[in-house]
Amino acid sequence: MTAATTEPVTSRGESNLLGFSLPLVALLGAFLGFIAGNAAGWPLIGAIAGVVVGAGVTYLAGTSLREKRATGRWAVIGVCALLGLLVGGLGGLVGGAIVGAILGWVAYWLVRGDYRKGVPPYATAGQVLWHNAFLFICGLIFFFLIAPIMVVIPLSFNAEAFFTFTPEMLALDPEGYSLRHYRDFFSNSDWQLAMRNSLIIAPFATIIAVSLGTLAAIGLSQSHVPGRQAIMAILISPMIVPLIISATGMFFFYSAMGNWLEDNLGFSRELTGYIKVILAHAALGIPFVIITVTATLVGFDRSLTRASANLGAGPVKTFFSVQMPLILPGVISGGLFAFITSFDEVVVVLFVGAAAQKTLPWQMFIGLREQISPTILAVATILVTFSIILLTTVELLRRRSERLRGMSPG
Repeated sequence: MTAATTEPVTSRGESNLLGFSLPLVALLGAFLGFIAGNAAGWPLIGAIAGVVVGAGVTYLAGTSLREKRATGRWAVIGVCALLGLLVGGLGGLVGGAIVGAILGWVAYWLVRGDYRKGVPPYATAGQVLWHNAFLFICGLIFFFLIAPIMVVIPLSFNAEAFFTFTPEMLALDPEGYSLRHYRDFFSNSDWQLAMRNSLIIAPFATIIAVSLGTLAAIGLSQSHVPGRQAIMAILISPMIVPLIISATGMFFFYSAMGNWLEDNLGFSRELTGYIKVILAHAALGIPFVIITVTATLVGFDRSLTRASANLGAGPVKTFFSVQMPLILPGVISGGLFAFITSFDEVVVVLFVGAAAQKTLPWQMFIGLREQISPTILAVATILVTFSIILLTTVELLRRRSERLRGMSPG
């Protein structure tokens, strides 16, 4: 028997319906049905219903609804949502719709042979299995990383002062949800002071980090600079050295600097505190700028700067007119990373700053250690949303940088 006949795929690349797709989807349906039924107190009935629904969906996907994927998937979502509504109310409706979406997608994925996409036509069954197992493992890792965030976001809308889901929230009762924690964040003077400090410290630290990091990256990209590797290692050391060690060193250094500023220049203690925290956060952000700008300079055509010099432009004119526009995506990306680092940092500011420089992460730490405040969940949701926007911007800039360098964005 040849390898082709051992595959659970027909000559048209379609999966064997009764011997391969249907049992697998039925087994998945039993698993999902058991979980859903266990939530309602009927695990066995849920598993049986899952087997029936999974087998029925797969059979219809392989026969009468084969060419109507959208219709078939919406139909199974509707059926599962209706079953969930009858058993568990509004919460069951949402859960049933999710189960139906999973079953419908998997059924058509197997029936239409989509699981072989991404592998060569001559791949063996073991190779196809490993390819999909690898994708599944990557999905599990992604879920493992994102699950804590997905728990925090709905909890931030809890109508009660709890860190757990209330029965009303689980039942999707509108009375169980509220914006009270967001209102507390925007009306509480402690939280607003922390937000103001973060919005003061992070931009200034970012400007310093971008300025020094860009100049350092350009200088280290020159082949004639002696000891480039050693200098690079020193400059990016804040990313490597444990943060508590960096914070301890910064405490002794900036304490002495702060005392000098107060004694010799007459700076106020509050202003000195802001300067110390800004410089400390800038030191943490510089390595991110150096790495991103250095990566951008790898594909930079240095003949452009020589041509600019031959045409009479000075180094400053050449930098701002020729070099900066091409490396700007890397500079902005590094600046965004530096901003996020400063905005989310709490260890260094605890060592270097004072109560007047209390930042948003510091206030969140206080809320966890001294008084359990659910407002932390609302603040965490705001920070997550803000970080997603910044990281999306970074990805768009990365793609633009690759297009400017003649590469295909990956």
